Amino acid sequence: MIGYVTLGTSDLARGAAFYDAIAAEMGVGRMMEWDGAIAWGAPGGGAGIGLTKPFDGNPASVGNGVMVAFEAKDKEQVDRLHAIALAHGGTCEGAPGPRGDGGFYAAYFRDPDGNKLNAFVMG
Repeated sequence: MIGYVTLGTSDLARGAAFYDAIAAEMGVGRMMEWDGAIAWGAPGGGAGIGLTKPFDGNPASVGNGVMVAFEAKDKEQVDRLHAIALAHGGTCEGAPGPRGDGGFYAAYFRDPDGNKLNAFVMG
């Protein structure tokens, strides 16, 4: 149901390096790029993610309670995505591991601008 998600950034070049690495692990690349914004994903594929300088010119800020989740193909990819995030300026918000009782395996991290992200696999 979700087509794409856009997150704000104060430093597009720094954020691009972070999301280029995440996207490469997910098997996609940049699908759109223009002055002040970049979007990653695959045309006709699942939901994409965009990074943009705020259009109103004000500083980017992080929404409290807002999180974007990347669906991984297996637990090993969850682990790799978490490691890639930390290696590219991200911070840990929860190490990879099982959560709850339903076979949910996840890792939580923030991008260099503080946006909260998650990589997960079910089952």
